[in-house]
Amino acid sequence: MNRRTFVQSSLAAGTLAALPIFIRAADKSGRKFRTALIGAGWWGGNLVGEAMASGRCEIVGVCDVDGRALDPTVEKITKLSGDQPRKYRDYRELLAKEKPEIVIVATPDHWHALPTIAAVKAGAHVYVEKPTAHTIGESQAMLKAARANNRVVQVGTHRRMAPHLIRAREFFRSGQVGSVGLIRCHLNAEGTGPEKPLPTVAVPPELDWDQWCGPAPLRPFNGGDPRNLDLGAGARGLHPRGHRYCLDYGNGYIADIGVHWFDQVLWFTGEKYPRRVFSTGGRPVKGPAVLTPQEQTTDAPDHQVAQFAFEQFTMTWESRQFGGNQSEKGEIAGAYFYGTKGTLHLGHKVGWTFYPGGGGEPIRDASTLNQPDGQSIRELWADFLGAIETGRRPVCDIEEGHRSSVCSLLGMISYRTGRSLEWDGAKEQIVGDPAANKMLRREYRKGWEYPTG
Repeated sequence: MNRRTFVQSSLAAGTLAALPIFIRAADKSGRKFRTALIGAGWWGGNLVGEAMASGRCEIVGVCDVDGRALDPTVEKITKLSGDQPRKYRDYRELLAKEKPEIVIVATPDHWHALPTIAAVKAGAHVYVEKPTAHTIGESQAMLKAARANNRVVQVGTHRRMAPHLIRAREFFRSGQVGSVGLIRCHLNAEGTGPEKPLPTVAVPPELDWDQWCGPAPLRPFNGGDPRNLDLGAGARGLHPRGHRYCLDYGNGYIADIGVHWFDQVLWFTGEKYPRRVFSTGGRPVKGPAVLTPQEQTTDAPDHQVAQFAFEQFTMTWESRQFGGNQSEKGEIAGAYFYGTKGTLHLGHKVGWTFYPGGGGEPIRDASTLNQPDGQSIRELWADFLGAIETGRRPVCDIEEGHRSSVCSLLGMISYRTGRSLEWDGAKEQIVGDPAANKMLRREYRKGWEYPTG
């Protein structure tokens, strides 16, 4: 089968099969969902932009603990849509006063669980960013709350709606890759050597740092101004965007980027969870983590390798923040499915390629993504609205996002304990390792209650 024939047939079988979802979302009644945004930073702006572009949402409230993000986001919403959302610093007040039908949660990872659970209990449907939570216990509580309150919760693993990846999945499921024994997921990000600690600075007056830390430990502040964020250097300081590399608030690249590829693997193969997980890594290039009242560095690994044993195949993850080279310029993240009939490579921005075993012409399919930032939020948002209106499960349902996030979070537990973990996916417990099993949860800071669903 050549590329033209395959792409045409897979469009008919795969991508077009998803179009009724979009059609159902296109309600001509003129009714708009009362929609609120919690987390007004860079990615929250992308999400609320697609909500407005759908023509189906009235933005009634925006919440952020940093006025430097809150104010310009509200101004932009008003300019683009004419909506006049009210500003909030506490999501609980927003939910009580605005009673939104849809809530977007685009906060740092440690703030995903509590607003999502509160929103579904208040009757709202939720679009929450990936990974679902900072700990597995939080993610379990989110799933429980969504089901108990019969709310749609869509997770932002938007690559499930990328047209080229839909076609790749159809190709894989047609059997043309053969039996797959190994799947390699990777991120090879360039780095700059040892990490220099950043000094503690005064908390900006516009920022409620205590509320930003919330249930997580209260650290000294460092960071920049979200209004002047260079996306290429976004990880300098805890806020904005640097939280992913501080383990009190995020879980490093395996939870930031790895979760996207783990989600693809589970979606392609139909698997639900690994049986065993082992991860190793460290900071030999960035150097030891520093945390003093005067200065601090990140503490996530600068490289990490994880192995996930499933029933029929092994999945690996590798990431690094050093050793960039010319052969890896361009698409530095992706997944390789090694099968008996050839190798299927999934890229994000360059599409996918199948390399037949024994030679032969590769089959290639280019990507089609939305800008800014190369994403498929528009399609995922349409699917979200369709799920709300029909009562079906969304493409990136909370249960699916939970399973993908569990892979990332188990990888981090193994990394932090330094040992292999046996995972009982049905009971969602680590077997025979009480110390590791306790790490499915964590203690919340005084004043905050760990969620149970």
